[in-house]
Amino acid sequence: MKLTNPLTATFLLLASTTNAFHTQQNFHSRTAFIPKTLKNNIRSSPSSLSSLSMTSVGIVGATGAVGKEILSVLENRDFPASKLRIFGSKRSAGKTVTSKYGDIEVELFDVAKGQECDVIFLAVSGDFALENAPELAKKCVVIDNSSAFRYDKDIPLCIPEINGDATKGAKLIANPNCTTAIGLMALWPLHKLFGLKKVIMSTYQAASGAGQEGMDELQEGTLKLLSKEVEKAENKVFAHPLPFNVIPHIDKFQENLYTKEEMKVTWETRKICSLPDDFPVSCTAVRIPTIRAHSEVIVIETEKPVDVKAAQEALSAAPGVKLCDDPHNNVYPMPLTATGQYDIEVGRVRKNLVFGDYGLELFVSGDQLLRGAALNAVLVAEEMLKNGSIGN
Repeated sequence: MKLTNPLTATFLLLASTTNAFHTQQNFHSRTAFIPKTLKNNIRSSPSSLSSLSMTSVGIVGATGAVGKEILSVLENRDFPASKLRIFGSKRSAGKTVTSKYGDIEVELFDVAKGQECDVIFLAVSGDFALENAPELAKKCVVIDNSSAFRYDKDIPLCIPEINGDATKGAKLIANPNCTTAIGLMALWPLHKLFGLKKVIMSTYQAASGAGQEGMDELQEGTLKLLSKEVEKAENKVFAHPLPFNVIPHIDKFQENLYTKEEMKVTWETRKICSLPDDFPVSCTAVRIPTIRAHSEVIVIETEKPVDVKAAQEALSAAPGVKLCDDPHNNVYPMPLTATGQYDIEVGRVRKNLVFGDYGLELFVSGDQLLRGAALNAVLVAEEMLKNGSIGN
């Protein structure tokens, strides 16, 4: 059947996606967040993991978007878990999760039970982490996905490909904001090559950054608009209706009129890359009506003169980065192709017209639930297994 009306095609695509979201009730299935056509693109684990000692693993918040992703990444990378335990609230306790590690009954969270694990992933709120992570970390390694400890100078904020050494001997590690994690995967190779002097970033962030509720609001609002059921979509999650719109507002506005989401990029870039506290990083964060994977325009001023070919070669060789840069054949990063991928995509690499010989501009897309959250957390655990920080 040929669809000539783009609105009809969009309606059918969203209807199909919505059905996929709501018909998959099995907790284990992270496919509620990844289109079936992309699932097989996820890479398996490196063979080096097979030689590492087995370890007991716990996940708190495994019924949420990031928690589901963590479980799936552990499975896909054959993480050497001798035992997997899943902790939840009273509402989740007692349910059974089917996983590669066997059928697991969700346990009601208790600090003492969590401390029995060698490593525990927290995919919960910052308030929960603040209350429980320090106590858990007295007896096990805690990898926290919230923002609770990111700016604590004594707690590592880690992207393993950049500052994995910071995890050695640590008991509590903070996972970065997903936007920062995606951007720094591209910035770090360029920093090593040319030296960063200034960073200006604009982000285009998917509805899934606001969780399942955000995705539902986008899909349901779009369907109602296309069917002419309403003239204006409802907005309970976002500040304004998101369908057929973009919203330059993510998180709370600060006194300097940047939002907290934007300032996270500034604060975390400085900490992860060991840059001065006054290093200039500016970000504008925009919510766009896509389901999954964030994109970013990044402009840098450099200490050394840039070379576009050298930059492309450095990006292509960098772990976790896929160079997609053939504009003459319409090859560049997009959420559509980045979704479900472990690697971020980088393209549109060009000399910046403002900074000239000392500036580059590029476009990045990355799956924020994977690279920006779950995968990064699991990579932290793998790094700590390798450096002996887990299980000792």
